[in-house]
Amino acid sequence: MKKTLLLLLPALLASCGGNSSQSSSATPVKEKDIIGREVDIVNKDFKRIACIGAGALRLYSYVGDVSKLCAIEEIDNESLTTTTRPKMFDGVARPYVIANHEAFSAITVSAGIGGPNAKEAETEKLIAAKPDLIISEYQDVAQADALAASTGATVMVVDYGVGGQLDIATFGESIRLLGVATGQKMRADELLDFYKSEEAAISEATKNIAPASKKNVYISGLGNWGTTNQFMTTMNYRPFQIAGIKNVCTDLTFSGVGAITPEKFAALAPQMDVMIFDAAAVKNIRGKGFDFSLCEAFKTGEVYLQMAYNAYYINAETALINSWFCAKAVYPEVFKDIDIAKKADEITTKFNGKALYEQIKQKQHSFGGYQKISNPTEFFA
Repeated sequence: MKKTLLLLLPALLASCGGNSSQSSSATPVKEKDIIGREVDIVNKDFKRIACIGAGALRLYSYVGDVSKLCAIEEIDNESLTTTTRPKMFDGVARPYVIANHEAFSAITVSAGIGGPNAKEAETEKLIAAKPDLIISEYQDVAQADALAASTGATVMVVDYGVGGQLDIATFGESIRLLGVATGQKMRADELLDFYKSEEAAISEATKNIAPASKKNVYISGLGNWGTTNQFMTTMNYRPFQIAGIKNVCTDLTFSGVGAITPEKFAALAPQMDVMIFDAAAVKNIRGKGFDFSLCEAFKTGEVYLQMAYNAYYINAETALINSWFCAKAVYPEVFKDIDIAKKADEITTKFNGKALYEQIKQKQHSFGGYQKISNPTEFFA
């Protein structure tokens, strides 16, 4: 009898919580999404996924399996011919759309129209789509909870940052959450490690450049909510911060992407040693007769073109390529061995699974890709 009790003791202890650490580790825990809501995404096997809101599909495509998408917004499906579909970004290079054009075109169920004017989820369309996971960029707790209740799906909110700018902590947490939700944690970690290592390489190369030798640089034409022109800029442009580039804008009344006044632009123009235009803005500047003659960069020929930073929110891979391009434009000797075309292909391969630079260049509103504009006055005429 004593021997029998001894043999049963481990099992009895386990059933009474004697192995509580093992038991608790096996119990799924909830994560918190980017707006602090508890979401049940740990150890799940979601089969039907929908993405809504600016840039939600882009983030998902970096990490998740696009074959599991049951519905996407119409703005991201360039094969649709509906009159209601927003088309303002069709000519702009969005690498996630280029890479997944065929997969997105095959999705016939709409998650909503989408676009800068969309302020909330189209619940009825999502109910019809029957997703079990909705990736949303709408930053409203009540809306997210109501959508979860109406659809029966897990709703997880993601984001990039505030004010049209990439915040690496917010972006990184969104990628991490997507890795958990999709069972692709290694992929998420790999992507974030790559991003950080690329930025670190740029910072390392420029860390010893004397402040007194730095030129004043103006970033022009950053988009925000589908709006952009030569006055749209920011004093906190991450590619400049990473490369130690001296931003000519230092005392703006806003911290995100926004428009300075024409008077402010004119006052800064003689100090703009280098100007870097965002490709998304060119179509809104050309043919408007704007006089750039006060800009120092137009006098010296130091005018450059980068690819679209914001196009239905932030092209994160493009933001990284822009960091290399801006650094090379401002510090050509330091980055003389960097081939931007090869770097762009390396980065898009990591993010989108394909080398995309040739296709990026061919988009109507890429205007030939990354470049030093040989005759800026003529280019913008």
